[in-house]
Amino acid sequence: MNAMEQARFNMIEQQIRPCDVLEGRILDLLKQVRREHFVPQAQRALAFVDMEIPLGHDTSMWSPKLEARVVQELHLSRADKVLEVGTGSGYLTALMATLAGHVTSVEIVPELNAMAKQHLQAYHRDNITLEVGDAAQGWGSNQYDVIVLTGSTPVLPAVFQNSLKVGGRMFAIVGDAPVMQARVIKCVSAGVFETVTIMETSVPALQNASQPKRFVF
Repeated sequence: MNAMEQARFNMIEQQIRPCDVLEGRILDLLKQVRREHFVPQAQRALAFVDMEIPLGHDTSMWSPKLEARVVQELHLSRADKVLEVGTGSGYLTALMATLAGHVTSVEIVPELNAMAKQHLQAYHRDNITLEVGDAAQGWGSNQYDVIVLTGSTPVLPAVFQNSLKVGGRMFAIVGDAPVMQARVIKCVSAGVFETVTIMETSVPALQNASQPKRFVF
């Protein structure tokens, strides 16, 4: 096993599994979609380290264990249409597109969209649509089976829940630093939602994320 494969193996065994990611197809996916191809060249040595990797523009790649846990929690299938808010490096996009039917990913920063496009070309997947725009308050009028917000939001706009189909799942990190809640919200029937908090974490906010009405004295 070469050094790169050893580092990938160590990431899976020492970071991913201890974070309760035990589903075989998710662990296989992490071997199949090569994380190092999505990390900026200057930080490639950090591709498998338990940390967020800065991408510039006040954004960063999630830690490997968070990426893996989220993909596992969403129970993706070929029937799923996914909306990703914040493309970033394109790595999470690639993970989800390998399991889902179609992923629409929206990025507010044109430079990051261009970087993700370049990263994803190597995967030759025709089920990814990359868009440039601000989706922090929702995106279009379509409904989705899965919605993922890759930046945190102090308040979760209702538009996202309303964009879920019945049976749909959404992942969002809600709250203010230093402690935020990573939540999976499921639409169990029309207008009825079930929320499960899966962990506490803290990640940078989406640009133009909804803010709570704060008191001004």
